[in-house]
Amino acid sequence: MPAVNRSGPASSDETLLARYRAGDSAAFEVLYQRHRQGLYRFLLSLCDKAELADEVYQDTWLSLIRTSSAPQGRASFRTWLYQIARNRLIDHWRKHGMRNPLHDSYDEQLHDLADDASGPEQHLSLSRERQRIDAALQDLPADQREVFLLRAHGELELPQIASLTDTPLETVKSRFRYALKKLRRLLAEEVLT
Repeated sequence: MPAVNRSGPASSDETLLARYRAGDSAAFEVLYQRHRQGLYRFLLSLCDKAELADEVYQDTWLSLIRTSSAPQGRASFRTWLYQIARNRLIDHWRKHGMRNPLHDSYDEQLHDLADDASGPEQHLSLSRERQRIDAALQDLPADQREVFLLRAHGELELPQIASLTDTPLETVKSRFRYALKKLRRLLAEEVLT
């Protein structure tokens, strides 16, 4: 009978975290692979510099490794991980005397990860599409942009976002609805012009 990989893709994040804390390093690798891309894109989308996103990304994973705490209550691992990342980013802004764009109204530049394209024409088309989306996202108020990015990159449900941002669920729903409405309008306007 073949051995069962207990830290494989079917294991929950919480189970993988418990197994990692019990000494199973392979469980951490599964967690990392599962969440690395979404977490990095989320941070990169909120930062104005890739270097800052890299620093906060590494700090987030180090914090997870160093802490013995775990998600509390009904919070999922994903929500908890994004909360750690968000807190680390806010801490960085405070430490360096920077305004927190999650609570301020100024626009910051949005970056996105470059995907591999099969050819130069496709790469150019993807680049133009990214620029259109980036420009539309920059026009969103910071609180709407944060909710949208947590949903899009973090794949978090709206109740999880409400918990993570310590914002009433109805406010999060409104922010997400307004963000989608404005993004649709902005992207449609650009196509028509």
